[in-house]
Amino acid sequence: MITPAFDLSQDPDFLILSIRVPYTRTSEFDLYIDGTDFKFYAKPYFLRLTLPGRIVEDGREKAKFDIDKGLFTLHVPKETSGENFEGLQMLTSLLAPKGSRSAKPLVEDLGGECSGAAADGEEEDEEEEEEFDWQVEQEVYEKASEEELGPRHKYGFANQRSGVFARLQEELSDVIDLKNPEETSAAERRRARLQAEASAFSPDHYLADLFEDDEIKGLLKFKPWWTEPSRPTEQEAESAVSFTDDEKQQLRKFTNRSYLLDKASRRHAWLGLLDVLLAYCYEVRSTEGDHNVESPWTIRKLSGTLCWLETYSCLQEVLVSFGRRVLCYPLYRHFALVSAAVRDATKVLQSGRTGVLKCLLDVHRVFRENDPAYILNDLYITDYCIWIQRVKSKKVASLAEALRQASVQKKDLELELDELEHAATLVVEEEEEEESESDGSSEESEEDSTESDEGGGGGERAEASKDGPPQPQPPAHVSHVPQAPASAVLSEERSSADASPGCRQLIRELGERVAQELRISPDCSGAQASGRTSCGTLLEPSPPRNPLLIVQTQLDAEELDGNFLS
Repeated sequence: MITPAFDLSQDPDFLILSIRVPYTRTSEFDLYIDGTDFKFYAKPYFLRLTLPGRIVEDGREKAKFDIDKGLFTLHVPKETSGENFEGLQMLTSLLAPKGSRSAKPLVEDLGGECSGAAADGEEEDEEEEEEFDWQVEQEVYEKASEEELGPRHKYGFANQRSGVFARLQEELSDVIDLKNPEETSAAERRRARLQAEASAFSPDHYLADLFEDDEIKGLLKFKPWWTEPSRPTEQEAESAVSFTDDEKQQLRKFTNRSYLLDKASRRHAWLGLLDVLLAYCYEVRSTEGDHNVESPWTIRKLSGTLCWLETYSCLQEVLVSFGRRVLCYPLYRHFALVSAAVRDATKVLQSGRTGVLKCLLDVHRVFRENDPAYILNDLYITDYCIWIQRVKSKKVASLAEALRQASVQKKDLELELDELEHAATLVVEEEEEEESESDGSSEESEEDSTESDEGGGGGERAEASKDGPPQPQPPAHVSHVPQAPASAVLSEERSSADASPGCRQLIRELGERVAQELRISPDCSGAQASGRTSCGTLLEPSPPRNPLLIVQTQLDAEELDGNFLS
């Protein structure tokens, strides 16, 4: 038989069942209604539900079948009009238990009546004794080996498993960080976890995220689905959460079972659930709701329950462990993200069992699509998805209130964060002071150099105008080449005398070459034309070369002529 896809809803007078049964005949439908028991048959589909309230068959029931969609819709009257049926979205818990027992090493109660009694006993911290099964299957006694008689420590959901990793040695290192879980006690696991976190903590990474927090500010502004305005009542909060078709399909695939847990096991289960929710909330915020290939690693790494098979005894231990791991392992290591994840987990718990179940189904999907993280589904997540559907809503609300009132501070993480931040702040302030001082000194040096450049330039211009006499105009047929004043020539000679032997040799060769190439002759035509009494000196090059005329005063020419010809 095939279990069909189905949904349940309600109004004050009727329970509404929508059952998808494509490719069936309308003449083959068969219904059975009796109190909390509902059965539906349409070959090859069969559905049996255990309802949270009583229904009756009094002639008011209505049925409709949409052939195109293959959808069968049934309205069944409630025995008590106006009664609210809780948990209609918990599809796994509505499915009646199957007759075969699971081979998994969990304490399970697969009887319908006993399952309800177990749920009530779980709420009141009291379990009723079950009748002994005299027809229990017997096996021939075989002597156990010394290895089997050795101590085996438990782990998994509510510490109900053991021996799993003994069969999965190859996948062990890829799933958890604990080396030998079968022979490691809870205290040894915690010591090893704390040592690993202390070694993994990077002050440089933490300070970088602390002072360069632009991306983190953007992550803190992200609003996941659970940040919508909270509902005033638990019933409205749970009804506001809806499941996708894939999530409903996964709920139908789960095997319905109840768990007989003692008080200590229930405490471990609740605290482990909170640890997983915190890791999930951080991952959703850090990726802004878009899972990636690193999502399975992030959820597993941030949860001490999943990564170290840790068992917690109080709420504060969970918060401290989560805070330490956020600052040691993921990409964004900022304490503000720790506080944001705690607030997010509080919102999820305030949305009731449906909100928690939706998050667990998302974690289940992320792990299911990753190899070998799917092992964590078998150890923890699948059982949490089934168990959360059977707990009382007030237990979830109580945990949400406890988490809302709890707080974790930086000093609680024992990573010396306050001292580290204080030292880093001092270093930053010193660097800023040094930068301001260097900027001030550079500005002063620039001002001094500007003033000296302005003063020097004016003096040189004044000197040049003082030492440079007016130059006579050469004839129109020759080119004028201004000659440096005598003082400049003398200064050049003195500088050449002070120069190195190589420079003096070069100056001497240039002087000889100029003397060979130029012919000196007096020329007063330009002076007479202008009415001046002084005569110039005409330097004419040899005939084969281009004309070059240098005109100077008579005194400067005589000095230059004497220098060249000497």
